[in-house]
Amino acid sequence: MQSWVSYLCVFAAALLTSLAITPVAGKVAWKLGAVDYPSARRINKKPIPRMGGIAVFSGIIAAFVIQYLGSLYLGWPPVLIPSPHLESLRYEGIALGFAIIFITGMLDDVFQLKPLQKLLGQAIAASVAAFAGCVIGVIVNPLTGGPLELGWLAYPITIVYLVAYVNIFNLIDGLDGLASGIAAIASLTMFVLSYLAGRGDAASLSIAILGSTLGFLRYNFHPASIFLGDSGSLLIGYALGAVSLLSVTRVAGLTTIIVPLVIAAVPIIDTFSAIVRRWRAHVSIGQADRGHIHHRLISEGFDQREAVLFMYAWTGVLCLGSIVMTQVSLWPRMLIFALLLVVSAIIARHLHLFRPVLLHHTNPKTGDDELISPQDPDFEVEEERLEEREHFHHHHQDEN
Repeated sequence: MQSWVSYLCVFAAALLTSLAITPVAGKVAWKLGAVDYPSARRINKKPIPRMGGIAVFSGIIAAFVIQYLGSLYLGWPPVLIPSPHLESLRYEGIALGFAIIFITGMLDDVFQLKPLQKLLGQAIAASVAAFAGCVIGVIVNPLTGGPLELGWLAYPITIVYLVAYVNIFNLIDGLDGLASGIAAIASLTMFVLSYLAGRGDAASLSIAILGSTLGFLRYNFHPASIFLGDSGSLLIGYALGAVSLLSVTRVAGLTTIIVPLVIAAVPIIDTFSAIVRRWRAHVSIGQADRGHIHHRLISEGFDQREAVLFMYAWTGVLCLGSIVMTQVSLWPRMLIFALLLVVSAIIARHLHLFRPVLLHHTNPKTGDDELISPQDPDFEVEEERLEEREHFHHHHQDEN
């Protein structure tokens, strides 16, 4: 009972702080010029401030303060006890990483950092966490039961993993309440898994993320009065990635890595499909397009609320499946994973997520190479040419 009281207090502190600070964050964003104005790339029809990360970060800090005071004066169970395989973990390093990723997002919200500058900030935050001992150290093969020691490779693998987790939540942030809602569902799932695994540190952090994102969602759901901005989306990605590394499941081995990926599967699929369709069209991977899941749903006739709720439901099914996966033996676990994969693949195929939405086209008047979208009358012609080139390429490979 005592642990549940502590978790409820931590959740309430994060929720109430986020609710109180979100309007303040909006005012700060307006003063600093961190505002999203309507454009061809954006969904919003009026200027919206974009520094919601201030509220989420404040909620997490408030949750930490309440947890610390409760442990010090109220006899709450201590939570800063690392998993046995993370004996050298230093929590202050993870906290420093939180500060670095938040500052990186804040700078991007205000000054619009270049991609490499933003990536550098993400890499520094991830590196600080990794060298503080928050790493993927040993992977147990579920088929053989033998350990796979990563050694020094644990550090670069962990850094890449954390940076990837940060970016998938950054890229999914395209509709009112989308990233914050998915983060709330994911953090609730991670809390359940952490609690079942007896991991107090991961449970407290995930319940703090839940409270912060729900408090912010009050203002961020359609019609939004404030956006997460990079200060929020980068922070949420880093926080959830850190929770996953703190060992959120009681099942050792590959499941420990697979489950967080299943929980975040919707933004992962969105990111992966964006890379594939841009690669297919020979367009820069960093080139923004309107082929993301939410764009496809809206083109299918969904409005903003319906598209967001559909993606919430998709995420909820995956999260429920991930919880069940941790409670069953190997073969049922693999079957559940396969079913979740098939369902997601069917949705991705129906929405044509891997079909390019930007194609190269030579302007007949100027001779310049241009990027055209489906709204351009020449798009269908270029799409047919792309399919012919790909068919010829595959046929040539088969002959060789």
